[in-house]
Amino acid sequence: MKNAPNSNFNDRLNAAAQARKAVMERIGSMPRADDPALLARQAERQAKRAAREEEAKARRIARAEAQAAEAARLEAAQAAEAAARAAEAADSAAKAEALLAEQKAARDARYAARKARAK
Repeated sequence: MKNAPNSNFNDRLNAAAQARKAVMERIGSMPRADDPALLARQAERQAKRAAREEEAKARRIARAEAQAAEAARLEAAQAAEAAARAAEAADSAAKAEALLAEQKAARDARYAARKARAK
């Protein structure tokens, strides 16, 4: 509060007392802790808070389930990819083995032809 230039000490004391009185009247008009309206508002707030917490819990559970499903999907995809790679490797190995057998047969035929010409 700004002090007026012509105010004296008693005026300032009276102004402070009036301000304290106004604050006390404001505090006195506030509802008491056992007021039914206040208790009802508190119960409503508590119910809303519990509902929000339940919704958050449901969202967390849904998110965890979605993550688990995604992890299972990724694991299945990786297993399928690994199986495809294993099948490809087995096919490649079979082709390589067949190629080696074919090369050996051709080599043996050349050797036999050479031996036949030498006789």
